[in-house]
Amino acid sequence: MPLSSTTEVIPQTILRDLNGHHPVTEAHIAFLRENGYVKIKNVLEPETVRFFGEMITEQVKRLNTLDLPMEQRSTYQKAFLQVMNIWTKDETVKRFSFAPKLARLAAELLEVGGVRMYHDQALYKEPGGGITPWHADQYYWPFSSDRTITAWIPLQETHSEMGPLAFARKTHRMAFGRDLEISDESEQLVQKSLKEAQADIDETPFDLGEVSYHLGWTFHRAGANTSTDPRRVMTMIYVDENIRVAPPQNKHQVSDLRDWCNNTEIDRILEGPLNPVLWSRNL
Repeated sequence: MPLSSTTEVIPQTILRDLNGHHPVTEAHIAFLRENGYVKIKNVLEPETVRFFGEMITEQVKRLNTLDLPMEQRSTYQKAFLQVMNIWTKDETVKRFSFAPKLARLAAELLEVGGVRMYHDQALYKEPGGGITPWHADQYYWPFSSDRTITAWIPLQETHSEMGPLAFARKTHRMAFGRDLEISDESEQLVQKSLKEAQADIDETPFDLGEVSYHLGWTFHRAGANTSTDPRRVMTMIYVDENIRVAPPQNKHQVSDLRDWCNNTEIDRILEGPLNPVLWSRNL
């Protein structure tokens, strides 16, 4: 699908926000190392979130292909409307997906010299939408390193009844469940394992402008949206600028290698046209 014809003029105050620098503290890095995620308040100005919330919502409406009634959907389909790589389809949204502020945060939290785009995705949990089962993202990704991180950016204040992202602390070190795709089975098996391990769950709401970053092997889920409003979220997945492609371990990694990695050769750095460096100390 070609780029949309959006010609929205982005206010200078918003551009300054996207190009700004939000300090990463040693406490942020230590928390991520220990727990596998970190939530940071006031990363983006409310004006920025509201502006791009409208732009991203327009694109979700334009690009979404899921129109089944809720009762006919699978558990995965009930969890959210999912639209991927919007940056390749709309120039205005691309400015958000490529925001230097967000990419630099990712690199500094990962403690790497720079990060590439893996892909972006909008995740819209409709009113009445179901749970997002427990899962770890990196099950889907054909990479040789765990230096991957996802920014989860709510486009509104996200109360508990809307289904904010919840994290199981320290599970990025857990071997169990790494062979599970997101499903009813992953919800049941991971929930049982977490209960047995007496894992601590963080399911606190998100303020407007708050952003979370979680590592690829951190287990997370989201509750159902029992509110009357959609839970609108944009995410960007970043990887170390020097990450290499590994042999696919499942059918999903085969698809990802084709769709998001431009069929990069095994053991080569991920540096195709879909995976530009978004921030680097060397740039």
